[in-house]
Amino acid sequence: MTSTPVVAPRRPSGPSSPAGPPAFKRRSAEALTALAVFAIAFVAYNANGREIRTYDSRPTALAARELLATDTLALDRDVAETPEYATRWGFILARDGHYRSIYSPVPSLVAAALAWPASRLGLIDIDAPLAPQAIAKLAASLLVAAAVALAYLTVRQRLSRRLSVIVALGVGLGTGYWSSASQTLWQSETALFGLSLAVFLLSRPAENIRFEPAVALGAAFALALTARPQIAPSVAVLLLGAAWRLKPRASVVVFVIVGAAAGALALTNTRWFGQPLGALPLLTSVNADVHDTGRTFAIGAGGYLGLLVSPSRGLLIFSPVVLVALAGVGAAIRGRASRLEFWCVLAAAAQFLVYGSYSVWWGGHTFGPRYMIDVLPLLVPLAALTLVRQRSFVWTDLAALAFAWSVLVAATGAFCYPNDAWNTSPTDVDRDHARLWSIADNQIRRCWKAGVSPQTFTLVDRQAFRRAKRQG
Repeated sequence: MTSTPVVAPRRPSGPSSPAGPPAFKRRSAEALTALAVFAIAFVAYNANGREIRTYDSRPTALAARELLATDTLALDRDVAETPEYATRWGFILARDGHYRSIYSPVPSLVAAALAWPASRLGLIDIDAPLAPQAIAKLAASLLVAAAVALAYLTVRQRLSRRLSVIVALGVGLGTGYWSSASQTLWQSETALFGLSLAVFLLSRPAENIRFEPAVALGAAFALALTARPQIAPSVAVLLLGAAWRLKPRASVVVFVIVGAAAGALALTNTRWFGQPLGALPLLTSVNADVHDTGRTFAIGAGGYLGLLVSPSRGLLIFSPVVLVALAGVGAAIRGRASRLEFWCVLAAAAQFLVYGSYSVWWGGHTFGPRYMIDVLPLLVPLAALTLVRQRSFVWTDLAALAFAWSVLVAATGAFCYPNDAWNTSPTDVDRDHARLWSIADNQIRRCWKAGVSPQTFTLVDRQAFRRAKRQG
C-alpha cells in the first residue's frame, strides 16, 4: 500500500505575504476588491426594486421608521393609523402601555442609523407611504452586502484573489443571502453581518487580537446575538473557541462586551414584556395554533433531513454550492482546536441540531431554507479549507454547476417569490406539512411557472421616498 504525499498549497500573495508590492498597495488592492464584491452584491440585492416583507418583518421596519420620525421605538402611531396591526402577529401591547415589536429592537436601531444620513440629506422622506419598505430594503441590502465583503476578506487569507471573489459571490448570490436576508429588515440581516464580522476577526492570527480587535470582536458577537437570540448555540460555541484561542485579557474583553449587551437586551425585555426573553415564549402557543404542531422541540429525523433535502426547504436543493464548504468538514475536525475552522464546524453543528429539532423547522411562509441562512457565515472558512486542497478538473466542473444552479435559484426567489403562492396553495403548508416533501409540486418549479412577481420594482416609485403633495 502506498501513500500519496501531501503537498502544501502554494501560499497566495496576500496581505501576509512577504513578497509582492508594498504593504500599503496590497491593502489598497484588497480594500478595492472587497468594495467591488460589496457593490456587486448590493446591486444584485436591489435589482428587483422591492422589499419582500412578511408579517414577521413588518414591525421591525416600522420601528426603524418611528425611531427616525419620533425618536421612539413605540408603534402607537402605526397602530392608530392601521388598527389591524393590533391583532397581527409581531405587534404587542407591552407592559409600558405602548405597542411594540415582539422581536429584538437591535435591527431597528441599526436600520435607523443606516437610513439617518439619507433622511437628513432629503433622499428619503420618512413620512412617505413606502418609507418603511425603502428603509428596510436599504438597511438589509447594505448589511448583507457587507457580510459578503467580509466573507471575501476572510477567505482571502488562504486563497487567491480570484478564488476568494468566487467564494464570496457563491455565498452572497447563491444562497438565502440574496433571496431572503437582503430583501427585508427583520433579524437575519443584522445577525449575518455581526457573525460574519466575528468570523473575519477570528480568522486573524490569535496573537494579533489584542485590546482593540477584542473590542471589535465582542461588539460583533453582541450585535449578532442581540439581533437574533435564536443563534445563541452557535455564538456560545464560537465564544468558547475564542476563549480557547485568545489570550486571557482579550477573552475577558470579548465576554464583558457580550455580557453587557445581553444584559441590556434582557433588561429591556423585562421592562417591556415582563421577562428577560421578551415575547419569545409566545412562540409555543403560536406553533400550536398557526403551524399545527405540538411541542416546540422534538428530536427526530424529519427536521434534520428537511433542512438539507426537502424539495421546498432543503439547503442542498436550493444552494448546493454549500457542498464546497461541507467537503472541508473532515479536514476541519482533524485539525487542531487552535484553528478557526474546527470551532466553525462545532458552532454550525450546534445550530443545526437546534433548528432540526424545532417543530417548525421549515420556517413558515418563506422561500427556501430560511433558518439555515444563520449557519452560512460559519461555512465560509470551511470553503477556503476545501479549495486549498481541491484542484481536479472534475471537481471544478461540479463546483461550477453547483454555483450556477444556486445563483439561478436564489435569483428566482428574489424576482418571483411570492408570486408562486406555493406556501398557501392548494393548502397552507403550515397545516399540510406533507407538502414539504412533494417533488412534483416543489417551490422552485412553482416559482418558474408563476414568473416574475408583479411586486417587482415597487420601490422604483416616487412614493418610496417622497410623501404626496397636499392640494390647495
